Amino acid sequence: MLCALHSISSHTHSSWIAAARFLQLNAMDAVRLFTRADENNAGSSRDTPESNSASGLVSTLIPNLLIALLFVTLFFIFRRKFRRVYAPRTYIDSLGDERKTPAPSTSFFGWLTDFRRIDDRYILDHQSIDGYLFVRYFKLIVKICFLGCCITWPVLFPINITGGAGNTQLDLLSFSNVVSAYRYYAHALVSCVFLGFVMVMIARESFFTINIRQAYRRSPWGASRLSSRTVLFTSVPKTLTQTALFEMFPGVVHAWVASNCKELQELVDDRDKTAFKLEDGEVKLSKDANANRLKVLKGKKKAYGFNGHDTEDGSRYINPKDRPTHKLKFLIGKKVDTIEYGRQHLAELIPKITAEQDKHWNGQGDLVGAVFLEFDTQKSAQDAWVMMQNRKTKPNSKMAARQLGVLPQEVVWNNLRIGVPEHWARWAAATAFITVMIVFWAIPVAFVGSISNINYLADRFSWLKWILSIPKVILGVVTGLLPVVLLAVLMALVPIICRILAKLAGWVTLSQVELQTQSWYFAFQVVQVFLITTFSSAASSVVNQVIAKPGSALTLLSENLPKASNFYINFFILFGLSSFAGTLLNIGGFVTVVLLGRILPGGTPRKVFQKLINLSAPMWGSEFPKWVNLGVIALSYSCIAPLVLGFATVGMSLIYLAFRYNFLYTYETVIDTRGASYQHALQQLMTGVYLSEICLIGLFAIKVGDDRAAIGPLAIEVVLLVFTTIFHLSVRRALRSHETRVAYSDPVPTPQATDGADPENGRNGQTVDGAGMPTEKSTLPLTKSTSSPVPPPKPTRVPGFLSKFLNPEKNSVPNLATSLDAFYHTPQRPLPVEIAKRAYFNPAVTSPTPVLWIVRDEMGISAREVQNSRKAVLGLEITDEQATLDEKNKIVWKNGEEGNARAAPIWEEKIIY
Repeated sequence: MLCALHSISSHTHSSWIAAARFLQLNAMDAVRLFTRADENNAGSSRDTPESNSASGLVSTLIPNLLIALLFVTLFFIFRRKFRRVYAPRTYIDSLGDERKTPAPSTSFFGWLTDFRRIDDRYILDHQSIDGYLFVRYFKLIVKICFLGCCITWPVLFPINITGGAGNTQLDLLSFSNVVSAYRYYAHALVSCVFLGFVMVMIARESFFTINIRQAYRRSPWGASRLSSRTVLFTSVPKTLTQTALFEMFPGVVHAWVASNCKELQELVDDRDKTAFKLEDGEVKLSKDANANRLKVLKGKKKAYGFNGHDTEDGSRYINPKDRPTHKLKFLIGKKVDTIEYGRQHLAELIPKITAEQDKHWNGQGDLVGAVFLEFDTQKSAQDAWVMMQNRKTKPNSKMAARQLGVLPQEVVWNNLRIGVPEHWARWAAATAFITVMIVFWAIPVAFVGSISNINYLADRFSWLKWILSIPKVILGVVTGLLPVVLLAVLMALVPIICRILAKLAGWVTLSQVELQTQSWYFAFQVVQVFLITTFSSAASSVVNQVIAKPGSALTLLSENLPKASNFYINFFILFGLSSFAGTLLNIGGFVTVVLLGRILPGGTPRKVFQKLINLSAPMWGSEFPKWVNLGVIALSYSCIAPLVLGFATVGMSLIYLAFRYNFLYTYETVIDTRGASYQHALQQLMTGVYLSEICLIGLFAIKVGDDRAAIGPLAIEVVLLVFTTIFHLSVRRALRSHETRVAYSDPVPTPQATDGADPENGRNGQTVDGAGMPTEKSTLPLTKSTSSPVPPPKPTRVPGFLSKFLNPEKNSVPNLATSLDAFYHTPQRPLPVEIAKRAYFNPAVTSPTPVLWIVRDEMGISAREVQNSRKAVLGLEITDEQATLDEKNKIVWKNGEEGNARAAPIWEEKIIY
């Protein structure tokens, strides 16, 4: 099963595949519920010892453990042979980062020793704070679950085992085996201790997260970045002059005004599509000719013609009828010669694009009401941000500060025109759609899951009898693998839909889109993957008894709901082993890079280059919810079935090791939320605390009807729920106050030099300043006062002793900043002036014509094509350097084998803004 799950897609983790399997079982239960309700034994599998026994646990553990051991063994073997798949960060210099990555040891035990000794904070050095905090999340969950075992097992296991309900095997250890309501006091009091401990852990970690985010942002390296001092504003009145902007916010040194680049973007897209089409055509021409040449040399084919000269002319291997062609429109378009049309069309497009780019560069484009303001220090940028959040200090009622510390590559340029009212209207509509989708997603899941029982349904319903005539092999694939694949596709669609709707909702940066996706996808995970499955599993196990005696529904549900925990034990086994082994082995990457890379032709030098240097990058909006939901499941069952905590500890420990390795050696970060995604995850983890308390309240309340002694535990749990709510709200208010306070009062390092500043004129003297603003540059002030009208934040209302415990001195911003000095003590090198000038222009304004990279052949065709293309298209850069064809007519990039990505003609230095 594990192999089948991991073969579904090369770009998915086994986590959501396991979730798909989880939903498959849910759907199967639903099918049984509706199709077998009239049979005596229907839905009773969970009542029998076999369905919830230790033997079932072993049957799940052993095969998955064996497959996991096989995967891990293959990982250790492949790791030394295929570094591109298993340690690309150690030799690919495609990151453009001045910091270094850990080099792998050549020996097996040496590597294990190095991996163990490397501190997790090393991820900060060559990854991002998001990667570091993502790995830290697993350590937090492991710590919570392990201490939970220490708290719950010594008390609840003896209480449950001697509960007297007559359950056997694993059910002995759960709440369902307790008969006397007096024993419920143990569950209520243990929940107070453990869940209270969890709340304190989450609160303490939340304060730590705020502090380390501030320390990371205010380190010499972080403070020197251009993005850290830049704020994005939208709904800016078009009549507002640049002078007014500079006077409105103290410390402003530079402004980029966004313009409407829709038409320019269409031209740029057309140019790039045509250029890459031309590149593909040129490569195909050389490869086809070389294939013919190889056949001629082997005597399998004759040349198409000979010009009579002594030297070989490559054209003799080109069949005019086989020249690359394509249709201008799909199916119905005119067929054209790819090379000739590409040259002609590029010759027309490039001058048009250059003229349009100059128009926007000089500030003559239509404005969209958005401006990027760079401040002299982080403190000035922070003050401007706080000022815009307060209605009393907000200088302009229409303007809105949308993001502090915005990165140019994360801007969603099409959404800059969307004002705040429209944004929230779009958000409300998108949230409503997501809510409906979450509620009704069980319908397609149940339908797909029913395929696994299609042979039983065909036997039950006559109109499906034809299915039984299908060959058994094909029927086995349909009922076994097909539901898993389809359910995996369904699960994969959810974050994609959430991400699309987040963009449509009007968020202005990709980091904001990821955070919104994280919120929506987490809600889906909790409702569909956890709650619906849990209650449907419990309900399906007692459906016949409920039909026979409807009045016993609540009692039977309370007895069987804890038994559903046995499924989650298997769930953590599958999750832990499959995710650990699958993430390490990286089957998708191995198949794509190693197997298919050797079997399939390379395509073009560009594709060979991209395949070698493009590393996997996690998407925080879809990664965090899956793992937070696991934490929620563990917390929810912590006092009902404490055994879950033990398997959660082991499973999450294994997953931690796998992700730790990947963030050190294989992953890169594309979208940087600067720790905000982890901060969201911590708050989402509180859902498990609430669900645990609500489930216990429900179970105690159901028991009250039969035994009045349950009132005491019920009252304790209700008080705990009220306390949890008050504590949670108080901590959240304290966190907001603390975040504002440390941002306001902590010293902010001032960069040694402004990134890319002109030493003679300064940033204000550049032509780019105030593009589109109706003002003379001579009127712009060169210096501004750094005094701020922003009042100091109010102190937190958390009591002093609790505040010191939740936010100890060792976790303060200065102390954490000191601990980060080993990684971020050096300021970033100042950006070149030309790069800094274009930082916050729409990419369409600064996008150059792509460099075309074709393959060099021995026939002289590529050299001739390079010369002809340059003559036909002025300003087009095309080269056949470094890429050659081997004896099998495959593209070879020599520098790629050596990991020297910077030597590639299409190499672009990564700019860290």
